[in-house]
Amino acid sequence: METFWLIVSILLVLVGFLGSFLPVLPGIPLIFFGYLVWGVASQWADFSTQALLVVGLVTGGAWLADFYAGAAGASRYGASRYGIAGSIAGAIIGAIFFNLPGLIVGPFAGAVLMEIFSGKPRREALRAGWGAVLGMLAGGLLKIVVAAILTALFFWWLIF
Repeated sequence: METFWLIVSILLVLVGFLGSFLPVLPGIPLIFFGYLVWGVASQWADFSTQALLVVGLVTGGAWLADFYAGAAGASRYGASRYGIAGSIAGAIIGAIFFNLPGLIVGPFAGAVLMEIFSGKPRREALRAGWGAVLGMLAGGLLKIVVAAILTALFFWWLIF
């Protein structure tokens, strides 16, 4: 039975790693669940509950950073509250209806439209939209790096 749970855990971690590249899968949370399943199944033989807690905190931090990255980028490039709200709404709507292209175009369009709606000049609105895109890309890169580290650490703990 332990072999079954090991295979389930490995699959969760690997699918989670792939999910860090694909917006339709919750990548890092799947990696966390792989850790959790194997920890319980192996009675914490390969890593401790404290290690799982740290992985859980990293998972939560990466999720929050990824969620707010577009808004942070828009803010850094001068977006108002309207532009920030637009970038968040655009990311959500874009991801739901248009998958990966929507996840990139959505924050840009949301920030630009809301900035124009709030009365900002077109140039400033475009700058806020560009910031939202840069923030989303930075958040995606962070997610991939964290997923790679957590995946490598999982297999390191299994092997050694």
